[in-house]
Amino acid sequence: MIDTAALRTEQLASASRVVREDAMPFDQPTLIAGADVGFEQGGAITRAALVLLRYPSLSLVEYRIARIATTMPYIPGFLSFREYPALLAAWQQLRQKPDLLFVDGHGLSHPRRLGVASHFGLLVDVPTIGVAKRRLCGHAEPLEDAVGSRRPLLDKGEQIGWVWRSKARCNPLFVSTGHRVGLDSALLWVSRCMKGYRLPEPTRWADAVASRRPAFQRWLAQHPAQDEGGAG
Repeated sequence: MIDTAALRTEQLASASRVVREDAMPFDQPTLIAGADVGFEQGGAITRAALVLLRYPSLSLVEYRIARIATTMPYIPGFLSFREYPALLAAWQQLRQKPDLLFVDGHGLSHPRRLGVASHFGLLVDVPTIGVAKRRLCGHAEPLEDAVGSRRPLLDKGEQIGWVWRSKARCNPLFVSTGHRVGLDSALLWVSRCMKGYRLPEPTRWADAVASRRPAFQRWLAQHPAQDEGGAG
């Protein structure tokens, strides 16, 4: 039996330690990471993919995949507790550590202000941004169709993120502070990591590696010495 009251208390305590303004020890990052989590075997296995991209070229230089036994069931509002153990396992395998981290998921844009981007960013103490594909909480004014349109995502009188149109004729992204990155900087860095797709390159590559999409297959063909835990 999962003690959700204890998890909620832990969430609120951790959320209070999240740094919501810029505390980034760089003028320009050298390496930007992307993180993506999924589940296999009907949820029994948690799979985390981490990629490192060189900035500003946004070329893939290292990737790691960790698969571990899932440690808790899916409980709405507590997904980060289910996801972060695999992320930590992949993180510990990285040969290099990033200056900035993008996580496919929410940061502050969570009912208790501790989505997986904030939870994991706090654990590894790296400037982190949440890039989610669906809204978890909050509301925003209708978004214009033009690429680059944005609206504040608000909840209980507080801005918790941005709703941002990253590509024409696509659903918007929900960009939020994870840890040690302010809201404006979070959106700025996401916009700097776009290459014409809906997702920014760090999380797009993390998804490509996790799902072995054609872009990653082509990369592997050009780097034949790399295995599933490979680095370039």
